[in-house]
Amino acid sequence: MIKWIIILLIVAAAASLLGMPALAGAAATGARILIGIVLLIFLLIVLGVFAVT
Repeated sequence: MIKWIIILLIVAAAASLLGMPALAGAAATGARILIGIVLLIFLLIVLGVFAVT
């Protein structure tokens, strides 16, 4: 999952350097969505651990 976030961020940076704002925006949005999913899973795990203990 983290590998895909890094790939999307690299794609966004390359697209913005090459002057393709639409592709850069799409890649950045995809990276943000993936980061949000990772954070949600992390929060659920942390809250689950606190609920058990």
